[in-house]
Amino acid sequence: MAHYSRICKVVVDVPAADHDRVAAFWGAAAGAPAAVVPDSPEYLSASLRSPRMWLYFQRLDSAESGPRVHLDIHTDDVEAEVTRLERLGAARVRRVHSWWVMRDPAGLLFCVIPHPPGNLDDSNAQRWD
Repeated sequence: MAHYSRICKVVVDVPAADHDRVAAFWGAAAGAPAAVVPDSPEYLSASLRSPRMWLYFQRLDSAESGPRVHLDIHTDDVEAEVTRLERLGAARVRRVHSWWVMRDPAGLLFCVIPHPPGNLDDSNAQRWD
């Protein structure tokens, strides 16, 4: 079955001690002040000028590694997209809520996130058959 996906977010992962300061810096650098994501206090987000791209700041808990940047791929079919990416060389790392954390062939982390049904189409995403 065909599905859609697109890179939708750049996520700056920051240890808790630096989270607010780094979010303020990058929000100001991008001209998009960061705001708390409702129901997800570990995230701040900034809407970039493109309605199709967001900048997120994820507060890491102490058990996780240091700062890094990762991409979020949004899709209307998580399992189909994860399977497609595995065929390209990615590997599943762990399931978190309704999405997958994955590792690309170089070892970099990224996430595959469900997107609300009907919001991805030929005008704003890549169709995969």
